[in-house]
Amino acid sequence: MQFEISREYIDHIKELVENDNKKELQQLMDELHPADIAEVMDDLNMDEAKYIYLLLDGEKASDVLVEIPENDRRRFLKVLPPEFIASKFIEYMDSDDAADVVAALDDDVKKEVLNEIEDIEQAGDIVDLLEYEEDSAGGIMAKELVVVNANWTVATCLKEISRQAEEVDEIYYIYVVDDTEKLKGVLSLKKLILNNTNTKISNIYNPDVKMVDTSTRQEEVAEIMDKYDLVAIPVVDEIGRLKGRITFDDVIDFVREEAEKDYQMVSGITGDVEPGDKVWELLRARFPWLLIGLLGGIMGALVLGSHEDALSKVTELAFFIPLIAAMAGNVGVQSSSIVVQSIASGVKDIESTSKKLMKEISVALLTASIFAILIFVYNYFTQGNMNLTFSVSISLFIVIIFASFFGTTIPLILHRLKIDPALATGPFITTMNDICGLLIYLMIGKMFFEFL
Repeated sequence: MQFEISREYIDHIKELVENDNKKELQQLMDELHPADIAEVMDDLNMDEAKYIYLLLDGEKASDVLVEIPENDRRRFLKVLPPEFIASKFIEYMDSDDAADVVAALDDDVKKEVLNEIEDIEQAGDIVDLLEYEEDSAGGIMAKELVVVNANWTVATCLKEISRQAEEVDEIYYIYVVDDTEKLKGVLSLKKLILNNTNTKISNIYNPDVKMVDTSTRQEEVAEIMDKYDLVAIPVVDEIGRLKGRITFDDVIDFVREEAEKDYQMVSGITGDVEPGDKVWELLRARFPWLLIGLLGGIMGALVLGSHEDALSKVTELAFFIPLIAAMAGNVGVQSSSIVVQSIASGVKDIESTSKKLMKEISVALLTASIFAILIFVYNYFTQGNMNLTFSVSISLFIVIIFASFFGTTIPLILHRLKIDPALATGPFITTMNDICGLLIYLMIGKMFFEFL
C-alpha cells in the first residue's frame, strides 16, 4: 500500500520540529520508507530537513540521501562537515551510490571525505569508480558482487559466498572467474545446492554470460538488459577481467533521467532542471529555445511581410494561415517523435531506418490526401472562390509532406552527428515547419491569384 504525504502530515512534522520533539519524530521516521522521508524533506526548508536528517541512523540516512534529487542533495551536503558525510552516509552505501555522492562534491571537500572513510577498501573502490566516465558502464556499476573461482569446490564456494554475501544487498548471480580474474561465466544457486560438495565449479558453471565493457554507453547497457530480461549484468575491462556489476535499479534510474531530459527538450528546456532550482537557473534552461521561438516568429513576420500585396488583395488567404501553421507543426512533431522513439528502442541498421522513413512518407501521403480533400470540400461549399479552394488544398498537401519528411530526417541526421535526436521533437521542428509552411502556402496562393 502506497503511503501518501498529506499537507496535514507535513504541518504536523513542522510542528514537531519547532517543538524539538525528537522522540515522536524518530518514531515517525522509523515507520517511513526512505523514499517517503525524502518526499517529506522536499516540503521542508533546509533547517527543518537537516534537523530530521540528523535523527536518522546511518543506513537509513544513506538510503534517504540516494532518494533526494541531485540538485537538492548537492545543496544539502554543502552544509555538512566532511567527516559527517563520510561516517553517516558513505560508509553505509553501495560503491556506485557512494561514488555518485562523492562526485557531486567540490574537489577540496571530495578529498577530505575520501580521507575520512575508515574502510580503505571502500575508499579505493570509490576512487576507482570516479575514474570512469559518468555515462559509461564503469560509471554506473557497483563493486559489490559475489565472485567464486572456477577451480574451487562446491564446499569452498559455499563458505566464500557466505562471507561475501555480507557486503551484497541482493545476490542475483554468482560470477565465476579464473586465477587472473577473467570472467568465465555464471553459477546458479540451484546447481550449487544440487551438486556434491567435492564437485569442481568448473564442471557446473554456465559459460554463456552476457557482459558489457567498462566503456559501454549507458544506453547500450539498458538495451542489452531489456533485450535479455536481465536483472543484473557483469562489467569487465578490456581484457575481460571482472570489475563490477550493474543492477536493474541502476538502469531504471538512468532511463528515468533520460526520459526527464527528453521531456524537457521536447518542451524547449535545456540542461537538467528541478522545480526547486533558483530563478536564474530556470531562466537559463528555458531561454535558448524561447529565443529560437522569438527569431522564428520574426522570420514568420518577414515571410508575411514579403507577401503583403497578395494578402491585401485576397484577404481570405489570411484566414487559413493558422491552419497551415498548426498542421505543419503537429505533423512534424508527430513524425520526429516516432523516429526518436525508434532510435531510443535500438534501431540501428540501415534497412530498418529506411523502412521507417518510407513508412512515415507513406503515412504522410495518405494523411495529406485525406486532409487536402476535406479542406477542399469545406472551401468548395463555403468560400465560393476556386482559386482559394485550390490554393489551400494544394498547400496543405505539400506542407504535410514536407513537415513529415523534415520531421523524419532531422532526428536521423542529429543521431548520425552524435547529437541527442530528442532536440528535434521540440520547438526546433515546430518553428521551422511553421516558417516553411507559411512560405509554401503564400507562394502557392500568389501563383494561383496572380498567374492563373
